Amino acid sequence: MNTVGVTEVRRAIERAAAALEAHKERLTQLDQAMGDGDLGITAGKMAVALTAYAAEAVDDEAAEDLGRFVAQAGMTVNRAASSSLGTLLATALMRAGKEVRGKAELEPRDLVSMLEAADQGIQERGKAKPGDKTIIDVVHSAAAAFAAAVDEGAELADAAERMVTAARRGRDEVTPLRSRIGRASWVGERTEGLVDPGCEAGVVILSAIAGDPPGLPEEHT
Repeated sequence: MNTVGVTEVRRAIERAAAALEAHKERLTQLDQAMGDGDLGITAGKMAVALTAYAAEAVDDEAAEDLGRFVAQAGMTVNRAASSSLGTLLATALMRAGKEVRGKAELEPRDLVSMLEAADQGIQERGKAKPGDKTIIDVVHSAAAAFAAAVDEGAELADAAERMVTAARRGRDEVTPLRSRIGRASWVGERTEGLVDPGCEAGVVILSAIAGDPPGLPEEHT
């Protein structure tokens, strides 16, 4: 299959919600080392809200306008979790949905546009850029890899696999660095070598969307 309809979008939302719930303790541990330690609470709130949304919001209107369906998922996240990460993910979903308003079926290039819009939205809302050791390092790398794969004519499953590989690489490449944005920047040099919790959340979400929910690798515990 090389196109995506409402069923696939709904299942992707469900997988992302389930992954956030499953990894909320891990995200809390990472956030306690670098931030205020509430990322797991945020992840849990988003998981509950998105699970309910996916169960209740799929109807004929959603099937006819996937852009609206995705954008409203973003608004759901914004209402449920108004923290920094919640706001960034809400922005990502709303920007992605805007790219495909009115479409009942998504082609690979539509998905590229959605990922690129999400990346741009997070950068603008978070006032950060690649290399600052934030979720952007994951999303930006993932979007670029997915776009390259689609440009090469790869099947969606292969493009998604490359997206997840790039997401993990983006996380790992900035792990040795010092955090520059938000509360983590206050910790200074002690953040060097620590996994950024936003990066980890990005990997969790993108892996789940691709159908490959990550485990809890020993090298990042």
